[in-house]
Amino acid sequence: MPEENISGVVLTFFSTASSVGKTLISVNMASELARQGYRVCLADYDLQFGDVCNYLKLPFERSIKDIIDVMKRNPDASLKDQLTTYRYGTVSFDVVPSPEPMEDAYNVTVEDCKKLIERLRLMYDYVIVDTTSMFSVLNLAMLDLSTIVTFLGVVDFIPTIKNMKMGNDTVKTLNYDTNKIRLVLNRSDAKTRISMDDVERLLGQGFYHVLPNDFQSASESIVTGVPLALSGSDNVLAKEIRVLISRYTNRVYKENADFKQTIYQSANTEYSGKRQNGWLSKLFH
Repeated sequence: MPEENISGVVLTFFSTASSVGKTLISVNMASELARQGYRVCLADYDLQFGDVCNYLKLPFERSIKDIIDVMKRNPDASLKDQLTTYRYGTVSFDVVPSPEPMEDAYNVTVEDCKKLIERLRLMYDYVIVDTTSMFSVLNLAMLDLSTIVTFLGVVDFIPTIKNMKMGNDTVKTLNYDTNKIRLVLNRSDAKTRISMDDVERLLGQGFYHVLPNDFQSASESIVTGVPLALSGSDNVLAKEIRVLISRYTNRVYKENADFKQTIYQSANTEYSGKRQNGWLSKLFH
């Protein structure tokens, strides 16, 4: 059965450093968009070390390789039945898992990955792509395909900031529309002696959005497999993710006093196998 031609929005999460929270934020972005009633698919394109299914405590069923194999054998086959669905109460979204075993990652081509995203955007309002932290051929292809790229960074260590600057400078050379790449700071109030103002001067631009540090809530979310956006708690990180989504969707975010009462009786828990002065800028002259 052919997919409905809806030309969905592709949101890619990208970074030049590991452990900056791409998977955490992309999972919560998918969860909140689904909670708002959008049709959402989250694709784990960290093909070797993807962690979306682990985060969501999803049983492993079919990976991106299996989905692509079906697409090749029968181009007209519905992909919906091949995807893994995450459900929490009344909210659900679909997932494209990364390969398992890991060697299957080498049997998935960049062209195949592009074709899959092009198919998914005909089926969903939002396709969210979680990538690995490098300028790989696959990641560059995803940047090209994306409607919006969230370039996620943190300011915890000097090497991380150096990589963010180099990555940001590289992205600028690709001549994308200035509104396509959104520089987002994660864990903004983590205890560090590095000033955000210093980092923005170094980058030559301000951050599009700033997400707060909420280590306890994030850790609980990872342990339970329940995204912050669906937990019903009043954590500040979930609120700021909703604000970020409102900027992406051009829908004004309003705090919902009945939020805790609107969800979610149970989760899918099945799981198997699975301001200082400007010293910083001097370092990069």
